Order: sequence, then C-alpha cells, then structure tokens
Amino acid sequence: MNPPLMRRFHGWVFAVLVLLGAGAIGYLTARHDHVADWTYNSRVSMSPETRAVLAKLSGPVDIVSYASPQGDLRQTIAAVLQRYSQAKPDLHLSFVDPQKDPAAMRNLGITVDGELILHYHDREQRLDTLTERSLTDALERLVRGNDRIVAFVTGDGERRADGVANADLGTFVAQLEHSGMRAVPLNFSQAAAVPNQTDLVVLAGPQAALSPGASKALADYLGSGGNLLWLADPGNLDPSLQPLADALGIRVLPGELIDASSAALGMKDPRMIVLGDYPPSTITRGFTLSTLFPEVAPLAQSRKSEWKLEPFLRSSPQATTQALGGNAAVPLKGPLDFGFALSRLSPSPAKNEQRVVVIGNGDFLSNSYLGNGGNRALGERIFDWLLGDDELINMPARGAPDRVLTVSQSELNVLSISFMLILPVLLLIIGGVIAWRRRRA
Repeated sequence: MNPPLMRRFHGWVFAVLVLLGAGAIGYLTARHDHVADWTYNSRVSMSPETRAVLAKLSGPVDIVSYASPQGDLRQTIAAVLQRYSQAKPDLHLSFVDPQKDPAAMRNLGITVDGELILHYHDREQRLDTLTERSLTDALERLVRGNDRIVAFVTGDGERRADGVANADLGTFVAQLEHSGMRAVPLNFSQAAAVPNQTDLVVLAGPQAALSPGASKALADYLGSGGNLLWLADPGNLDPSLQPLADALGIRVLPGELIDASSAALGMKDPRMIVLGDYPPSTITRGFTLSTLFPEVAPLAQSRKSEWKLEPFLRSSPQATTQALGGNAAVPLKGPLDFGFALSRLSPSPAKNEQRVVVIGNGDFLSNSYLGNGGNRALGERIFDWLLGDDELINMPARGAPDRVLTVSQSELNVLSISFMLILPVLLLIIGGVIAWRRRRA
C-alpha cells in the first residue's frame, strides 16, 4: 500500500479513536459520579459524624445566609453547603442582601457579613463562621429539641436575662432560647430553694449582698449536684458569696486585669482584655475566634478539692493587676487565669457529672459586647458544656498540618531583620561588586 496513504489512514483512525474516547469519558461523567478526596485527612469530604447528624433530622432545614452579593462570599458558602444538600436533599439555602434593609439586620442581630441562621421546625441556630464543625454542631443543637430550664438569679442587682440595658444579657439569652433553652427568673425572696427541674443556675454579677437565705439556697443547690455559671465582676465578691467560693476551692483575686499589649490590637483602654489563644480545655478545644473581656477579675485556685479544675481563659504574660480605682498596689504578673471549668462526680444519683463555670467577667456576654469577635460563640460553648450536651459534635480540625505557620517572637524578629536590613545590604554589596568588576573589565 502507498506509504502516504497509510499515514493518512492511520491519522484518520487516530482521530476517530480520540473522538470515541472523549465521547466515552463524557458518557461516564454524565451517568456515573465518582469523587476521590486525596487531600490530607480527607478534609474536603463530609465526615461520618456529620452524616450521622444529618440522618437525625426528620424534616426540612432552611438556611438563610445574610451575605453581600459582592465578592465570592456567596459562592464559598454555597460550595460548603452543597455537600450537605447532597446528603440531605431537603436542606435549602437562600441568600439575603444585608445592605438592602440595615434596620431589619439590626433587629435580627446580624453583625457579620455572611452570617447564617438555620431554621428547623420551630427552632433556629446562628453561625458567624462556617466550617464543617460549626455547622454540624448547630445542626445537632437543632436536633436536641427538649427545652433546658436555666434559672437566672434576680433581686440583688444581677444582669437581667431579659433586659435591654447595656449590661444585661437579653440579646444573648434570646438567641439561646431559640436553640432549646428556657430562661426563668429565680428570686430567693420568693423561693426558698432552687426548683428541682432546673438544669442550670446563672449568678450574673450581683451588685448587692445576697441574703443569708439566698446564700444557703445556692450552697444547697451546689451540694446536691446542681450545675452553676457564676459571672464574677471585679470587686464584686462580698462575704455572702465567700461560702460559694470556698465550696468550689477558688478565690477571686483583688483588683482587675490590665494588659498593655491590648494597645497593639487597637484597644485604648488596657482593661480591655483580648484573647486569641486559650488553654487546652473541653470548652475551648478547636476554638480559634478572638474574644473581648472588659474589666476582668483574676481568679485562682485556693485549695485542692474533689473538683477537677480546668482553666480555659488566661491573660497574656504582659498582663498585670491593678487595684480598683487605679491606686498603687502590689501587682500580680501574668499570665493570670480568669475562667475556670470545674467538674466532679455528681452527688445526685440521677446525674453522672456536676459542672460549674466561674468567669471573672460578665460583660463579654452583655448586650454591649456580645457582637465582638467570638464572644457569642464562646458563650454558646459554655452553656452547651454546662447543660451536659456532650452529644454535640466537637470534631477535631481536619486541615493539612502545613497550612498554618507558627513562629515565635524571636523568630519573627530574625525574619524581620533579615528581610528588612541584611538582605537589602547584601544586594547592594553584590550590585556594587558586579559594577566594580565591569568597570575594571
């Protein structure tokens, strides 16, 4: 056969085979879905824990994202939720432009571009940051369903659970009530003891001394295995609360925290304590959001007891204490703890574990400061832990190990000097040597 004709024939055969191969690939792609996740720790695939949570949802889930149409934020959110909608077809996502109705956004408490509100039956959850862990935790809280009764002590100047004043907790508590918590007032002038059906008691910074009856009721509640959240403000530990502190084996240190490093973060008042790192604890595991605490009382463990104590809020090493009113006093040097999570085997046979949280600040959950950074998210974690919601998924981070570069201050100084001083001088010397050699040549 003619060689040129053979080459032409082979070319046509090759072209036909390429077209047939492309058609076969297109056919398989259209009819057969196959996804291979080769990332470290399969971090872009949905975890088995998440699939188990989705299987618990017996009805549709509506997710509303208040994201601006500018930029790629909506596409990013839709891409994350697409995996959820594939596993649960009745999970629906919709977007609302927050710029079209700013007043409505303020009424809803929307403070972050891209904030999500999840609706399931008559309950809702809110998310400031979207990760698989945070979204799955929110879905699990929606599944929980049954109301938890949280009693807020009133009558002695405490922060009001339904109040709208700057120092009150109304905004935060209203959001908690959408996730299966029922807030009730507890005034010991009207009740001699904490009701038996109470799941948690909150003592939020009383401004006046508690009556002997109130102190005894709280001590009895703690002794019988009740869970407690105590928000202690600086200078607020009157003698009526000392038995409570003694029972927990802690003490509120005198004075208040000040941190000069807060100025580097834009804080003009050194009493504004900003945290970005947290001691290892159950509450803060995997928590990376920054939080703001104005006017903090430092805490310390006064004695060893049957309580297991975990510090979960700690100041920077640059922090010190000052006496209230700014008077000179012997300062305590940081790092200083101001948040304790305590647990022990419950004295009540009906419960497994008793839990208490003591924080030397109550403003971080107040109406004025709730929207700062991760304050609300941290508050939700605290309440989840106190209410014993251990079924809430707290999945470990599944990111690649080399995505975050952590350097010490000394290493950062070396890098800065190298790139800003040594490297430019070295380049000038090299350039000078090259120019000198060329002139001689």
